[in-house]
Amino acid sequence: MKKQKKAKPDFSKPKPVKAVIEKDTASEKAEAVPEVQEKSKKADDEIRSQRKNNTDKFYPDKVYNNLPLIVIAGRPNVGKSTLFNALTHTKRAITDPTPGVTRDPVEGTCFIAGKPVHLMDTGGYKLTRDFTSRESEMDDLVVEKTVEMIDKADRILLLLDATEIAGEDEELIQRLRPYSEKLMVAVNKTEGGKNEHLAYNYMKFGFKEISLISASHGDGLSALQEKMVDGLDFSRVTEGSDEERPIRIAILGKPNVGKSTLSNALTHTEASIVSDYAGTTRDVVEGSFRYNGRDIQILDTAGIRRKKKVTENVEYYSVNRAIKTLDECDIAFIMIDAKEGLAEQDKKITSLAFERGRGVIFILNKWDLLEDQSNKAIRETKDWIQTMFGQMNWAPIITMSAKNHDGLKNLMNTALEIYSQLTRKVDTASLNLALKDWLYNYPPPATKAIHFKIRYMTQTSVNPVNFLIFATRPDNVPLTYVSYLKNRIREDLGFDQIPVQIEMKASRTDWKQREEEKKKQDK
Repeated sequence: MKKQKKAKPDFSKPKPVKAVIEKDTASEKAEAVPEVQEKSKKADDEIRSQRKNNTDKFYPDKVYNNLPLIVIAGRPNVGKSTLFNALTHTKRAITDPTPGVTRDPVEGTCFIAGKPVHLMDTGGYKLTRDFTSRESEMDDLVVEKTVEMIDKADRILLLLDATEIAGEDEELIQRLRPYSEKLMVAVNKTEGGKNEHLAYNYMKFGFKEISLISASHGDGLSALQEKMVDGLDFSRVTEGSDEERPIRIAILGKPNVGKSTLSNALTHTEASIVSDYAGTTRDVVEGSFRYNGRDIQILDTAGIRRKKKVTENVEYYSVNRAIKTLDECDIAFIMIDAKEGLAEQDKKITSLAFERGRGVIFILNKWDLLEDQSNKAIRETKDWIQTMFGQMNWAPIITMSAKNHDGLKNLMNTALEIYSQLTRKVDTASLNLALKDWLYNYPPPATKAIHFKIRYMTQTSVNPVNFLIFATRPDNVPLTYVSYLKNRIREDLGFDQIPVQIEMKASRTDWKQREEEKKKQDK
């Protein structure tokens, strides 16, 4: 038998799960399972009952395609993001008193007045600015993006503020004249009738009707939602199946590594604003496309800098939103600038992705800018990254140029393979036959101090992939043996490119006895 190599320190490895589980706790959980299943069954029966007695066409528990697009437009700081969050019942868009916080369009699917729609929050239409600053360049790009989204919209909700009419309001209203048939107007910040006299000043622009609302207090939102969907065409909307759920991919990394460029290259759009101005992206920008028959959803996130360098509230919220995408995505693209190399933040982001059991692909972007692009240079760079990331040598490393679209096919093929591994389920009988071989080929260590028997193994979840192993003395199982079992699972069962977690529990019966007991209970 070959001598086991000493494991490299693994910064990204989550804290080991304590193997000792009290017997009472395990039995309580077992008793709770039928109760949870019963509640779930009642909830399903209730939904079916509602559908049987209801003539509505759409239901919140379903996925829909070809939805009408409603775009919220307005000058900065009128409450567009607050209204977007209120309508979607999320905190997806960043809200802050600083004017011009939202830059890229933020979008999401939601139900408005019982109808599914695609809602979009756009950047503020800004007229007055300092043309000598980089912020002025950003403002031009935001206005350009807002106008582009307005053109695509099925309905435009122009949001105004119950204050004196501003120059941006007048210019945007004139710009929206050609879209009068799909335009509706709401005046925000009129809670409790406040400033209604100022709100009605907007009628001089020839609007047939305006809605008085308060996005933060909820005043007038019910009536507004009825008007938002009234007259929209839902005839093209189709119901999607659970299997059609898109693969969600988050693009993460420090500022200016090319995240937005990659997002635009994959979606064949200009949804994300691209600039060499670090920190351009603030909100999480979503984009969709199809690849090899699969729907893909891309989440372009804000650049994550070191905590000491994050000084503004807006950037603080941006970084938090970026990290939160790890709870929502299936795969994380960790983008690294090939010229600048690995940063401390890259390690921390990867560690967070690993802890959540996400698939990870390291992307060495801007590879075309390096002088040495030989196969040897690629091998050396990959070896260096694998050394830096300890035991994460299962994570694929891809060299590419997002700007030139080089390497996109290889990247997406790898992503599809990773997703297939994340969603792979191995039946219990096959698992335990494999476990029997692993135990025979490399028997557990047996001494007076360390003695245990491994009885049984089952896969408890997919995406993330977790396994549960029952042993007589789980606290005696050394981490080196758990690592051995993880490696066997990866290599023998087809999980070689994703993180795999194992939890140990106490048990005194083997898997065959458990199967027999289960059959008796079923009878």
